Amino acid sequence: MRRTAWPAAPTPAPPAEPPPPPIGPVTGLPLPRFSALRSNDVNLRVGPERRFPVEWRYQRSDLPVQIIREHEQWRRIRDPDGVEGWVHSSNLQPGRRTFLVKTEGDVPLRRRPEDGAAPVARLRPGVIGRIRGCDGDSAWCEVQVQDRRGFIRRAEIFGVLPEEEIR
Repeated sequence: MRRTAWPAAPTPAPPAEPPPPPIGPVTGLPLPRFSALRSNDVNLRVGPERRFPVEWRYQRSDLPVQIIREHEQWRRIRDPDGVEGWVHSSNLQPGRRTFLVKTEGDVPLRRRPEDGAAPVARLRPGVIGRIRGCDGDSAWCEVQVQDRRGFIRRAEIFGVLPEEEIR
């Protein structure tokens, strides 16, 4: 009896590693990333220089914005409503992480990172607070609003990327 050798099945290639996040050419920091507005008077311009017209004026200090591009001392940002434009980097607070409640109704701020945990406060849409920390593999972030601390689902806020870790 004659045996036929079958060709060996090809070894599957290892899964490709995801590409590294884009890096800002000015700061060397990842893009996109979040920051907060420094004052209650920040101009959003249509281009990255003072000669470009002001498209919008923000009047809300600590509003979280997503930095999506860099050009010299200017940062292209996206606000919680999806509006994009350019602000001077001096109008941003590097390292300050804030959030904005983005849901339609009130959101419970919970004592522990669990759906059944007791609420310590109810946050209305548009409330801004400080992010104290988020584990990269958790759906929850620890936050603070005025003197109240607790946990909120990251899906209910603007100011953190889906799997971003904040310490």
